[in-house]
Amino acid sequence: MSIDGIPQHPVPTTDQTFDTLGLSQAIVDVVRKFGFVHPTPIQATVIPLALKGSDVIGLAETGSGKTAAFVMPLAERLTHGRGVRGLILSPTREIALQTKVFLDLFGANHELRTACLIGGVKMTPQIKDLRAEPDIVVATPGRLLDHVNRRNVALDKIEYLVLDEADHMLDLGFLPQMRDILRRLPRERQTMMFSATMPDSIEMIARDFMNHPDRIDITPQGSAEGISHRLYLVKAEDKRPALLALLLQELGSTLVFTRRKIDADWLYHILHRQGHPVTRIHSDLSQGKRVANLDKFRTGQHRIMVATDIAGRGIDVPGIQHVINFDIPETVEDYIHRSGRTARGSAIGTVSTIATWQDLQMVRNIETTIGEKIPRCSVGGVPVEQELEKKVKSERRRL
Repeated sequence: MSIDGIPQHPVPTTDQTFDTLGLSQAIVDVVRKFGFVHPTPIQATVIPLALKGSDVIGLAETGSGKTAAFVMPLAERLTHGRGVRGLILSPTREIALQTKVFLDLFGANHELRTACLIGGVKMTPQIKDLRAEPDIVVATPGRLLDHVNRRNVALDKIEYLVLDEADHMLDLGFLPQMRDILRRLPRERQTMMFSATMPDSIEMIARDFMNHPDRIDITPQGSAEGISHRLYLVKAEDKRPALLALLLQELGSTLVFTRRKIDADWLYHILHRQGHPVTRIHSDLSQGKRVANLDKFRTGQHRIMVATDIAGRGIDVPGIQHVINFDIPETVEDYIHRSGRTARGSAIGTVSTIATWQDLQMVRNIETTIGEKIPRCSVGGVPVEQELEKKVKSERRRL
């Protein structure tokens, strides 16, 4: 059975049942209603700790079931009518909206109300939701501070804080806003932080704003199972022909990543003119347009989606068979996040990276992290650049 608004894809589960985690029968009944019997590893580990009131750092990939891992305990421990006591910070609008769907689902029996505060849409409906006395706020950091500064919402009664996709919030430069928000919260609270990676900045947040957190690491070591990595080393002027050839060679659902919004638009128009069933998603599009484009990609109306990293973190779409890095990511963490859009659960997928000699150092950093050398490939008659260490070093000296 599917849940409207929540992407569904197979996720590895444990041998436990939800009855054994300390959840009430009302919550377990909701879980069973939608056909879920066994919790995922992150759910089985986090839920008992969260119900006990412990601070938690959960390291897990997107698609591992972590949203339900923190939503169920919140729905269990909160009761309606005592003001805003739960706060969930999300890096993107799409992730915030998906989280609200979970909150509405599991909080229904307690009459819990959730307000979703995201940018890119009008503030008036959000103000109306805040005046309706919500129990939980799920928000992107910037829009939350807008409401706080306008005195539309107060954070002085927060008892439960969740930082979702924390590493991505830091990638997007949210650290000053996050620290501003954290300083406004009561010191006595439960804090749960979820991330796919554990950079130093997250260690700093844990040290400064958490109380002896339990650390749960469910992330796979090295390259995720089911993912085949490929590298296409070409001249800069051959990147576009390489992409077009790859799209003709691989006909499954495909996500193409660029670094900049302007490049996403440029590629979208090129592919659209050539008759490809393509859509796009980046932060300059309105929220309505982003939701509509994502839905068209999810339902197969468009086979190809062009995305930037900022918007790409909110893409939780089952069945993506191919991720293409038209631009190599700026960090290894971004490569891991991009790769995680394919091969969800027990599925298989391919990650193709189109690179030039200037990207070779990042390629080696990625190879070190995933624990394997990425096979060098060619496609559609596009000339392959020779990978010469001497050339890289001489060009660096010239720079």
